[in-house]
Order: sequence, then structure tokens, then C-alpha cells
Amino acid sequence: MSQNHSSSPAASSSFSMVKVIHYTVVALLLLGGLYYLWLKPPSLNPMADPRAAEALALVQTHRALGYPTILQAMTEHVRSMSERHRVARLGEWRVKLVEGDMYEIRVQLRDQGVTGQWFEREFIWHANLAVKKVNAASLPADGVTPKEPDSEPAGLPAPPMPLGTPGY
Repeated sequence: MSQNHSSSPAASSSFSMVKVIHYTVVALLLLGGLYYLWLKPPSLNPMADPRAAEALALVQTHRALGYPTILQAMTEHVRSMSERHRVARLGEWRVKLVEGDMYEIRVQLRDQGVTGQWFEREFIWHANLAVKKVNAASLPADGVTPKEPDSEPAGLPAPPMPLGTPGY
């Protein structure tokens, strides 16, 4: 009795069709991944640009009100909310080149209130790499960032009021 070792044409055809579908799906996934990386804004990955990474580090290590750094202030807020059995989430830090040496750094903070509703605040800072200076650019960031001393010397006389204003 001899056995026929050749496979039927129908089985071979369905096997090759499964292979084609498999390779098509893999190729589409790879192309989709490459397309995403190509379109992904650089703000999502500050480490791709060394100057963006420097701007992010400048903001995160900048002194904060009541804490040694802004990063510590933000993470401590999340931790303290957890201790009070409330939820707080700190979003991803995003960095965007504004122009020249000026970068904008953003992070969102979501807090769950006592009644269960969510509050979202966006903290925005501007980091100037040329002078290594950080400025708050949003109201929430202003509440975390200490004020810089005024650059104008004290004791300068106030400019005269225009004629016709009350008090003259």
C-alpha cells in the first residue's frame, strides 16, 4: 500500500491565503507604527531634542513655593491627595520650542473633588535657556512658582500722571 504524500491543491491554496493575510496584517501594523512616529510631534518626546530636555529639567528642578523643586511640589500634591483617599493624576510633561532659546513646558493635573467631580488644571512655564530663567505662564503655574524679585531698583519716582486725571 502506497501513500500519496502530495497535498491537495485546495489545502495548499488556503494555506498560502492565510500566509498572505498574516503578512499583510504585519505589514500594515509596521506601516502604521512608522506613520505614527513620523507624524508624532516632538513635544511628546523631549528627549529627542537635547535642548528640549534641558528646558524640561530647568523647569522641573526650579524652586517651588513650599518645596525644593516644581517636580517635587507636583508629585507631593498627588501623594497627599492619595493619603486623603482622593485621586489626583499628573499628566505627561510636554515641551515645545517657542522660538530661539524659549521653550514652553506644560503638564496637566487632574484632581477628583470631594463630590467625585474632576478638576483639571494646566500648568505652563516658559524656560529661557539663554539666561537659564523659568517664568510661570499660567495661573496654576503661578501658584507653584515663586516670584522673581523686581529688576527695577526701588525708590525710583513714579512717572507723573497725565493732566486731566483725578488728583491733579
